[in-house]
Amino acid sequence: MSVRNTVKSIQDIMRQDVGVDGDAQRISQLCWMFFLKIIDDQDRELELMQDDYRSPIPEKFQWRNWAADPEGMTGDALLAFINGEMFP
Repeated sequence: MSVRNTVKSIQDIMRQDVGVDGDAQRISQLCWMFFLKIIDDQDRELELMQDDYRSPIPEKFQWRNWAADPEGMTGDALLAFINGEMFP
């Protein structure tokens, strides 16, 4: 799937969220999620190369801790985290 189609699919899902008000807010939130994913990938590389590396992103907001963990948050807990803490 192309990046364009992926973004479109994500936007379609986000349009169903009554807590999101308009395309500007959806785009802003989507950009933050992409940013957190990219930073997490870079953090993983730096952790391998530097023994004392610490991510500038607080642990609870690191991609690996809320989005990438298959045993992590799902359903109502994930929605509560995203709507209440990530994008209050």
